[in-house]
Amino acid sequence: MTALVSFTSSGMTLDDLTRVLLIGSVVLLVSVAAVRLSVRSGLPSLLIYLGIGLALGNAGAGIQFDSASITRVLGYAALVLILAEGGLTTKWSNIRESVAPAAVLSTVGVVVSVLVVAVGAHTLLPLSWTISLLMGAIVTSTDAAAVFAVLRNVPLPKRLSGMLEAESGFNDAPVVILVVAFAAQGIPGGETQAWYILLGHAALELAGGAVVGVAVGWLGGELLRRVAGTSSALFSIGVLALTVLAYAAGAALHVSGFLATYLSALVLGNRGLPNRTSFQSFATALGWLAQIGLFVLLGLLADPTRLGEQLTSAIVIGLVLLLAARPLSVVLSTVWFRVSWRDQVFLSWAGLRGAVPVVLATVPLTMGTPDTEWIFDLVFVLVVVFTIVQAPTLGWVARRLGVTEQVHSVDVDLESTSLIEIGADVIQVSVGQDSHLHGVAVFELRLPRGANVTLVVREGEGFVPQPHTTFRHGDRLLVVTTSKVRARTEQRIREVSRDGRLAGWT
Repeated sequence: MTALVSFTSSGMTLDDLTRVLLIGSVVLLVSVAAVRLSVRSGLPSLLIYLGIGLALGNAGAGIQFDSASITRVLGYAALVLILAEGGLTTKWSNIRESVAPAAVLSTVGVVVSVLVVAVGAHTLLPLSWTISLLMGAIVTSTDAAAVFAVLRNVPLPKRLSGMLEAESGFNDAPVVILVVAFAAQGIPGGETQAWYILLGHAALELAGGAVVGVAVGWLGGELLRRVAGTSSALFSIGVLALTVLAYAAGAALHVSGFLATYLSALVLGNRGLPNRTSFQSFATALGWLAQIGLFVLLGLLADPTRLGEQLTSAIVIGLVLLLAARPLSVVLSTVWFRVSWRDQVFLSWAGLRGAVPVVLATVPLTMGTPDTEWIFDLVFVLVVVFTIVQAPTLGWVARRLGVTEQVHSVDVDLESTSLIEIGADVIQVSVGQDSHLHGVAVFELRLPRGANVTLVVREGEGFVPQPHTTFRHGDRLLVVTTSKVRARTEQRIREVSRDGRLAGWT
């Protein structure tokens, strides 16, 4: 079948542009519709986007694409936007208590996971030590987008959701450093560095990236606050430009640009800047666009006729990663922080892989590491197979381990007014099936002064509650509170959910 899109040495023609826009717009519309299917099936939408790419590729609709270098460049650009969206939409209060264990899991845990996978790959396949270490580094990074895509309806406590969120933001940076180093060592004549030198360089790059990210986020936020106009759209562009600047500055200084991007976005998102809802919504839209484009691109690069050859090897490495490397890295990283064994088991199972490993599988190809063409196919198959295995079971595992919350609160963003300017917050509370909020009246909550339940949604019908209105299992509540008492309000709701109407009296 002839290619639908072709490029010549004379450049892109208007006919080419028409075909690209036609295909691109259809892909985006199908991708938007696929989110509903993803929610119903419990599978991350990344699988659907990869399937779209495969369907459009040379074994399907006939679009010819085989450039690993373009995939790497566009993949890095997409990861910058995805990390920026993650940082801008993360509340520091949600991850503050999880930062320390997440940081250890993203550094020490990464090293442990790489070593365990390398030993397994070298022993079971077998591969050379250099290629085994390269393979371990490629498949180690987790993907928060994949995790939270299937957990959006599973109420996790902040200690777990915060750790998963922070880990995914932190661990891309050290993994990229290790992959590039191991790929360079695999090149004939490449310099082999001692392990302590490699870890020292990685530590310096991470430290430099952290300094650049915090500096750009803090100083850029102050500058933007002073010089930006009243347009929320322009302000949003400025905020995203700062996160991209953090990556570029970090890369130019030969430190971790990915860590700089995430930390700058985290600082900007928690600086109390105006137009927060606007720039968070803008970042979320760009993040979705980056994810869709990236996964479709990775599907285009894959050749379905070769993927089956790597199925056995992918399952072997995936099992080593899932049953040995990930659990060991979680235990050794979190045992110092008194993380319960139930939380450790869930964190081990929730280490879903996504776009990052597949993008990193293009690094040895672009750097010229010999005999590594098969790595991309293996990693592609591993991500697909183990996403299908792990993703649908995450909610069940969380419930079996008893790590879900019976009352779950999330932020509610309002476009009509700036909540920051009036010092208010709106949170949505879901009453779980075992919550002791069931049967409690509004007045019995005894919320702090400045907080009130303003709406109850029950079986699809919403109503304004009265003081003697009682809550039921499955209710969703909107609670309006001043920013000053927001933390106390959440704490009070959780206490009543746990101990009932007499919470605080005993």
